[in-house]
Amino acid sequence: MWFSKSIEDVLKEINVDALSGLSDEEAKVRLKKYGANQLLTKKKKNIFQLFVAQLQEWLIYVLLAAVVITLIMGEYVDATIIILVIITNAVLGVIQEVKAGKAIEALQKMSFPKALVRRNGEVKEVNSHEVVPGDILILDAGRFISADIRLIESANLQIEESALTGESVSADKDAKQVYSDLKTPLGDRINMAFMSTLVTSGRGAGVVVETGMNTEVGKIANIINSEKKEKTPLEIRLDKLGKSLGLFAIGICVLIFVIAIIQGRDLAEMFILSVSLAVAAIPEGLAAIVAVVLSIGVTGMSKRKAVIKKLPAVETLGSVNIICSDKTGTLTQNKMTVKTYFNLEGEIVVERNSKNSATDDAKLLAKAMILNSDATYENSKGTGDPTEIALLLLGDDLGIDRKKLNTQASRASELSFDSDRKLMSTLYQENKEFTVYTKGAIGNLIKISTRVLEKGQVIPITKEHKKRYLDAAEIMSDNALRTLGVGYKPVDSVIEGAEMEKDLILVGLVGMIDPPRPEVKESIQKAKLAGITTIMITGDHKNTAFAIARELGMADSIDQSITGEALDDLSEKELAEKITQYRVFARVSPEHKVKIVHALKSHGNIVSMTGDGVNDAPSLNAADIGVAMGITGTDVAKGASDMILMDDNFATIVSAIEQGRNIYSNIKKAVVFLLTCNLGEVIAMFVTLMMGLAAPLIATQLLWINLITDSFPAIALGMDPGTPDVMKEKPRDAKESFFAGGAGFHIILGGMLIGALTILAFWYGYYEHGFSPFDKSAPVNTVEYARTMAFMVLVLCQMFFSLAVRNSSKSIFQIGIFTNKYLVGAIVLGVLLQLMVIMVPFMQRAFHLQMLDLRGWLIAISLGLVPLFVNEIIKIFIRVRANRIRHTNEKI
Repeated sequence: MWFSKSIEDVLKEINVDALSGLSDEEAKVRLKKYGANQLLTKKKKNIFQLFVAQLQEWLIYVLLAAVVITLIMGEYVDATIIILVIITNAVLGVIQEVKAGKAIEALQKMSFPKALVRRNGEVKEVNSHEVVPGDILILDAGRFISADIRLIESANLQIEESALTGESVSADKDAKQVYSDLKTPLGDRINMAFMSTLVTSGRGAGVVVETGMNTEVGKIANIINSEKKEKTPLEIRLDKLGKSLGLFAIGICVLIFVIAIIQGRDLAEMFILSVSLAVAAIPEGLAAIVAVVLSIGVTGMSKRKAVIKKLPAVETLGSVNIICSDKTGTLTQNKMTVKTYFNLEGEIVVERNSKNSATDDAKLLAKAMILNSDATYENSKGTGDPTEIALLLLGDDLGIDRKKLNTQASRASELSFDSDRKLMSTLYQENKEFTVYTKGAIGNLIKISTRVLEKGQVIPITKEHKKRYLDAAEIMSDNALRTLGVGYKPVDSVIEGAEMEKDLILVGLVGMIDPPRPEVKESIQKAKLAGITTIMITGDHKNTAFAIARELGMADSIDQSITGEALDDLSEKELAEKITQYRVFARVSPEHKVKIVHALKSHGNIVSMTGDGVNDAPSLNAADIGVAMGITGTDVAKGASDMILMDDNFATIVSAIEQGRNIYSNIKKAVVFLLTCNLGEVIAMFVTLMMGLAAPLIATQLLWINLITDSFPAIALGMDPGTPDVMKEKPRDAKESFFAGGAGFHIILGGMLIGALTILAFWYGYYEHGFSPFDKSAPVNTVEYARTMAFMVLVLCQMFFSLAVRNSSKSIFQIGIFTNKYLVGAIVLGVLLQLMVIMVPFMQRAFHLQMLDLRGWLIAISLGLVPLFVNEIIKIFIRVRANRIRHTNEKI
């Protein structure tokens, strides 16, 4: 652990002289030994491999088997259609997959091309991938660090590490510091600097101790590489459904063929019929329909500023019940803001443009903060330390003209900040008068103050004054505010060094914080009402994190917070047992975040992780849904995520979850519709064959019905408008099958009803011509007429039934018949195609159909409407029962 060793020990162990650095020859030797200073990536799959991977699902296997069988049967058109369905599904999947898995590539781009190193006693610029352990890196403001280093020099050095630690404030660095505790968190190692972080101010130098994959960023890359991405709930459900339908189809084939042998039917004809029925039993369009519905969902979400990288992620959003969110930049604005200030007039909450109400003492406090700063802020853009930028904005709020002030005052001397004094002082000349301004830790400032400012008067400081200031600072700290005090003193001439920080006049102190985003609190409450728990996971300090969480309504007690250090003391089993107790995880490392996500998932939770930094990438990858910030997010976070928020708005996540729930609901409607219709076909065929009757439908008719009902109505159901009621429900259980919530019962009931109506229509076709279905002497025309009746009724039942499945409890009149224009269009198109098959002579002969008479049409339409009417009646009972339960609960 390099941070636990002195500078001398590190230089000795790594065998380098700090003044001369490595020689060029030694650098070449070490480059060969340790390898290039760059991040490694997994071997990428080519397009063909990605395409093949899309085919490795049970439902696809069944469809491929159906292709082989239909080709053997000579049904080339149907085989072609199924092949097109398979290819379309695979292509859609590949298009989404090629956009994902770029996390490591993004990490490589963060290895910046140039670095300043000391070699052969001279400072020279080299490519960052040529930096080796032992190189002496030179640091200055604005330079990215190209490797992990142990600092050997530091002067007012501050480094922006939020991408790694999650802290919005630049970290102060001190090369002299040595840590005995080997568990010191990453963000507290002030004697170290890390690859891909940015120097914001000061200067320094350090010896390279780790390069490439051994750096902290490299460890993150390793975690991403080793993290196995699990299948989404939708992928698991479709896989199980494919297996079940495959076994069902095989069973149907075997059973009908056995019946045919027993009954002495024509085996060749029955083989073709049984295979056709098996193909009809499988909704081969399901995979493509799901892909189309998800693609439509992706397009809709992109309009709402949520970009989905992988289609199944849309559905997974609908079952999310925990959102793990990074604090900095996600829940907060990622910019320090002065919230309050204190002087002997009391504590005052800062209001924007409060210049008219600010007292002279307050304006002096702001003036001192402005002059004692190296930051700039013009045209809504700032440079320098975020804390100092916040102090400049405080001056603007209190009516200080910074341009005029900087023109009138000139800096004559300064004493830079260091971690021992925790103070910074500047000497300014204004109109031949000299004034020292000092800012820093209030405890240290009080020790060197002999006077205090009260209502414009300078008076000797007393114990009571000191107590008031220290109490005010403690209250601010308890509210997670970072405190900073300021003092001044007039002097007769230029002074330097320690003389600047004696006998000061204490003016006041400020409390600042990285404030929450204004829209986040409402979004968290919406999520809570939808049964979704929001958890904060951050690298920031515990008190700061908890204060933000409490303000946002995420946590009520400090006991709901835990630090990364405390997590290390818990075993994997203990963490899994206690994980539900916590709402805030503070001071955590990337490894901690992954452990937290895994512990939450061990309880069966569907976890979403939001974040924007490099440190979020592993947990984004480990979560069921990784959500990256599009504006402030690093390329690494975007590459590891499943979804990117283009507006960085937490509220967009809630909107995406709502749409994800509606999309799953639509997919379920399509599944219920397809299985009900296919079950109706199977029942009609199976029952009539068991009774020894002629088959009510022939192979070509079955395949035609399968073609028009497995496409347009099913896709139209997938495009059904969402319902706001979906966010009043609890998150769906990830293990819930498509048949949960009464869906299985409705499929069986609907299938039996459609099957029975088809058999009744088949019987009526015989009856209308004076024959019985059991009469073997019935002419061919009568059999074809009866099959036409069954054919027409079966299609009409399925078309009208599609209206009934739009909502499990609401009437079609409540949701509106025309609110889904696509479905209405699909029904009209399906009926027109059906009429074309019956009325066009060529099609009529090809499908062995007869034109129906007026009575036949009336009976067919009447029977076709029955499933819709029956479902509407059942919904009435469902609504009555639901109202009774609601009234009972209200009384309780």
